[in-house]
Order: sequence, then structure tokens, then C-alpha cells
Amino acid sequence: MTLPIALDAMGGDFAPDVTVAGARRAVDELGLSVVLVGVPERLGDVGGLEVVPCSEVIEMDDEPGSSVRQKKDSSLVRAAEMVRDGRASAMVSAGNTGAAMAAALLRMGRLPGVQRPCIATAIPRLSGPPMVLVDSGANAECTPEMLLQFAQMAASFVATHYGVERPSVGLLSIGEESTKGNPLVKSTHQLLAAEATLNFVGNVEGRDLVPSPVDVVVTDGFTGNVALKTLEGALSFVLRSLLEVVATNEATRDAGAVLSQYLAPVVGRLTPDNYGGAQLLGVKGVCVISHGSSNDTAIMNALRVAHDMDAAGVLEGLRVALREGAPSQ
Repeated sequence: MTLPIALDAMGGDFAPDVTVAGARRAVDELGLSVVLVGVPERLGDVGGLEVVPCSEVIEMDDEPGSSVRQKKDSSLVRAAEMVRDGRASAMVSAGNTGAAMAAALLRMGRLPGVQRPCIATAIPRLSGPPMVLVDSGANAECTPEMLLQFAQMAASFVATHYGVERPSVGLLSIGEESTKGNPLVKSTHQLLAAEATLNFVGNVEGRDLVPSPVDVVVTDGFTGNVALKTLEGALSFVLRSLLEVVATNEATRDAGAVLSQYLAPVVGRLTPDNYGGAQLLGVKGVCVISHGSSNDTAIMNALRVAHDMDAAGVLEGLRVALREGAPSQ
């Protein structure tokens, strides 16, 4: 029997209307099994979906650690507990990112040997599977040993989830040479180069994030989050600028009508909503964290990603990678 995916129905800027709509689409369009975790009287029409009731909500501006400890009957905590207790195959939330991480970590626990969980975010490429950026926000301060482990987990994730044989790994730095970078980057470079289980190709620069020549880019959570938000802002600016140009006059609108059939697939590949959310790697369960501003399409795709991760056996792949890789320090 396939376990359902636990969706934090109260999480996100537009919850619960958007989360419920996304769940219903996931069931109707993708055939997924989804359970809503939320405050029943606030959910409205759930279209027959099962609801696991809770009485509290962790708000977007709540302090992550204390809110998880104090709001034990919140939708986020209950969703994580469902995975821990074997009542759900995965959890998805578009709520408070820090609280989602804390709930998953405190309720599910870490995989054996994991120092810190990390966030892996898919960065689209025009062809083939996306590049995965790790860590993209979970750990602002890191050690070289942590970055080595992030690389191992991300490479395993890419191999299992996207079917990439021996994924290539790059280290984000300010130059391609091994001597470039701060002390953290230089020390990490040495560890990655010495790790036989990784296909480490060396340093990559910010310009290599899109399109990326490697399958995994590893960095600390502070740098990764800044890089991710910069990419999101730049992409949004380019798309808005393109739409403004097309709407300039009749001639540009006619040209846009001709080009739209060719541009639409490209825009689709670059639209974050189609990727659903980021993956929290290193905990004993599948956890997908969506953007707070997620619409129903993003929620539906986050549920699809969670289902695919479970079906592909990502957790077992991570366990194997952690056992075969360098021992944690």
C-alpha cells in the first residue's frame, strides 16, 4: 500500500487556499495520494481529501527553533511526525523554511553520520536534468567536512533522483584555480579532490551557475542562498523585460505571437513553479520545502517531487553514499 504525502496545508503566503488547490490538482491530475495537515475550520472545501487536524500554525515570521518546540500541535510538526511514524511517505511545506527544517530534524532525526542537513535546490538547464545547488540556505556557517558531506549527499541525490551516472561536482569559488577562494573554500577543495567516491572537477564560478557545466555545485548556506536569490531576481527581470519588449507595438506583438510557440518551452523549463521546491537532505525522511509565495502549480509539483523522491529510493541512496564516503569528522 502506497503511503500518502503529508502536506502542511497552513504553510505559505497564500495558504490554505493555494495549498488545498495544489493538493487537489496533485490528486486529480497526477494521481497522487495526499493528506492535508491543518486547522479544519480554516481549510474550506477540501474536495474530499483526508484531513489530519491540528490546532496551531507556525507563522512565517515565527522563530524556527522555539516555535517547533512550543507549537507541538502545529501543522508543520504534525506533518513531520506522520513521516516519522510511518503514516506518510514524505512531507511538503511552503511555510517557514527554518521551522520546516527544525521540525524535520527534531521529529525525524538525522541519517547516520550526518553532521548537518542541507538544502538542495534544482537550478534549471536548457537541456538534460537540472543542476543541484547545495547548500542553498540551511547552514550559514560551515566547515570543510560539512561541505564534503553536502557534496556526497547531493551527488547521491542527483544519481538516484535524476538518473545521472557519476554526477560531476564543482565547488563554488571566485576562480577556477585550486588556490583561489577563502580558507573554507581552499580546505574544502583539498577534501573534495581527495574523496575517491566523488567525481570532483574543481572550482566553478558564479557565471557557471546558469547554464552549469557540472551536475552539483557545493557551497556554504550563506553563499548558496545569496547566489540562489540573485539568480531568481535576474531571471524574473529578464522575463519581465522580454514581455515588455514584446508589448511595445503592433510589430513586436506580431513577432511575439510567432516566437511564443518556441519561447514557451524555454520559459517553462526556467519557471521555478515547475520544480516545486527544494529538498532537505540528511534527515530520516523525504522533506520538500517550497517557496513561501508558491502558487497551486508549485504546490502540485512539490508533491510530485516528494513522490518521485520516495519512489526512487533517495533515502537509501543517501545512506549508501554516507557509508561509502569519507567518515564524518
